[in-house]
Amino acid sequence: MAKIQGIDSHIVIIGCGIAGIGAAQKLTKDGFKNIKIIEATGRSGGRIKTTTFGNVIVEIGANWIHGPSKANPVFQLACEHGLLDSQAMSEENQALGVEGHPSFQSFYSSSGNKLTPELTKSVSQLFLTLLEKSREFFQTEKEPYPSVGEFLKKEIAKHAVEWKDDAETKKLKLALLTMMLKLECGVSGTHSMDLVGLGAFGGYKTLPGLDCTFPGGYEGLIDAMMKGLPEGIVSYNNPVKCVHWNGSFRGANSPEQTFPVMVECENGETIPANHVIVTVPLGYLKEHYETLIKPPLPLSKVHSIQRMGFGTNNKIFLEFEEPFWEPDCEVINLIWEDETPLADVKPDVNQFWMKKIFGFTVLHPPERYGHVLCGWIAGHESEYMETLSDTEVKNYMTEVIRKFSGNPSITPKRILQSKWHSDPYTKGSYSYVAVGCSGSDIENIVQPLPLQETDTKPLQVMFAGEATHSSFYSTTHGALLSGWREADRLITHYTQSQNSQNFSSKL
Repeated sequence: MAKIQGIDSHIVIIGCGIAGIGAAQKLTKDGFKNIKIIEATGRSGGRIKTTTFGNVIVEIGANWIHGPSKANPVFQLACEHGLLDSQAMSEENQALGVEGHPSFQSFYSSSGNKLTPELTKSVSQLFLTLLEKSREFFQTEKEPYPSVGEFLKKEIAKHAVEWKDDAETKKLKLALLTMMLKLECGVSGTHSMDLVGLGAFGGYKTLPGLDCTFPGGYEGLIDAMMKGLPEGIVSYNNPVKCVHWNGSFRGANSPEQTFPVMVECENGETIPANHVIVTVPLGYLKEHYETLIKPPLPLSKVHSIQRMGFGTNNKIFLEFEEPFWEPDCEVINLIWEDETPLADVKPDVNQFWMKKIFGFTVLHPPERYGHVLCGWIAGHESEYMETLSDTEVKNYMTEVIRKFSGNPSITPKRILQSKWHSDPYTKGSYSYVAVGCSGSDIENIVQPLPLQETDTKPLQVMFAGEATHSSFYSTTHGALLSGWREADRLITHYTQSQNSQNFSSKL
C-alpha cells in the first residue's frame, strides 16, 4: 500500500484507454483515493474497439494479443478473466515464435492466377531474412541507410541481379516483394518503410506466442478491468482543453488547499490535481501539444514528439454469402504484377488507393464469423479511403476481388471500414520510430514535468500510452505497461518520501 502521505493526493488521468485504466487500477489497488479519469468520448477502451458487423462481432481497433505468453501482461489479464479459448492459452501456443507476422497463405495475382508455393515460399523467406537483418543495426552506429525501406530495396536489388529465372518469374518475384513491403507498412503503422528509421528499428521487441484474438471481443478485457475500478471514476464525453501546470490552484471543494496542476475541460469544468497522467495518442499530442499543456512543453520534449512517427492502418471488413477461399486459408495476399520495389514511383493516391491493400485476413472460425474477410491498408491511401462512402469502398473492393480471384460474379454483401485518421481524439492508429528518431526520443516524451527532479512539487504532468514504451510501442501490452510504469512512479515517489520522513523523525 502507498504510504499515508500520498493516499490523499489528487490524481487526474487523461484518457480511458488501456494505459489510463491500467494506471488507475494500480493506484487504486495501492490505496490512492482521489483518482479521476477524464475521457473525451462516450466509451472506455480507446483504440481497443469492438463492434457488431451483421450478426458477428469484429475489432475496429486492436486485433490481436501480440506475443501471448507469460511475459505479456495483456495475455495474463485475459487468462485471469477467462477471456481466451483453450488453444490460445496452451503451453504449445505460448512457445511458438512467429516474430509478429501473419502467415503467408494464399497469393493471388492481378491477372487472376494463384501463385505457386515454390515461388512464394522462397520469396517470403528472402523478405523475412532481410527484415531480420535490418534489425541488426540497432545501437550499432553503423546504419548504411537512414530508413528500413531504403535498406530493404537495396538488398532486394542485390539479390535480383543473381536470380536465374525467366523475365516473367523475376517480375512476379519483385511484385511479391512489393506486397510484403505494403504488409510491413501495416505492421509498422506507416505510409512507407522509407519513413521508418533503420538504426532504431531493432528496438522493437517481439514476444513468443502465436498471436491470438478474443472470442468475445477485445473490449471484454476493458469491461473486466473497469469492474475493478470505483464506480463513477470516469467522466465521459468530457474533452480536456488544457493542462495548466507549475501553478498554485485552488479547488472549489477544498479552497484551503492549493494544487500545482489544474485540468481545464472544454465544458468549463476545472479539476485541481497534484498529478496528471496524460495518456492521449501520439497523433493527438502531435496536433495539440501547443495548446494542451501550459506553460509550453520543453523544447526537448516538443522535438521528440515531432520526430516520432504516427501513422494510420485501417481495416475493411467484407462479408460474403459463400467463401471463394480454401477452408484452411488464413491470409489472402494481393500481388499487383505491374509493381516493383526497385522503381521509385509515387502513385496517384486518389486513383490507385486500393493498390495499397496488401491483402485480407480470413476471420476464423467460420462457425463464429461466417464468411468474413478483413482487408488491411496503411498510409495516405488509408486516409484517403476514409473520405469515401461505404458504397464507394464496396464497389472498389468488389472490382479488386473479382480481378484477383478471376471470378466475375463475386459480390460482398456487407462492408464496414475503420476510420482512425478521421477520429479527432486519435488522428491515426499507432506509433513507429521514424527516420531521425531514436529510443532517446521516447525517453524524452516519457520524462515527467517539471524536468528538474529537485522541484518541490515533482511529477506534476506524466505521460503514458503505447508511444511511450521503448520496446513495445504500437501494442496494447506496451500501452498497459506504460500506465503501470507511471502509477509505479507515483507509488515509489510517495513511498520514498515517507521512508525519508520516517528516517528523519528517528534522528
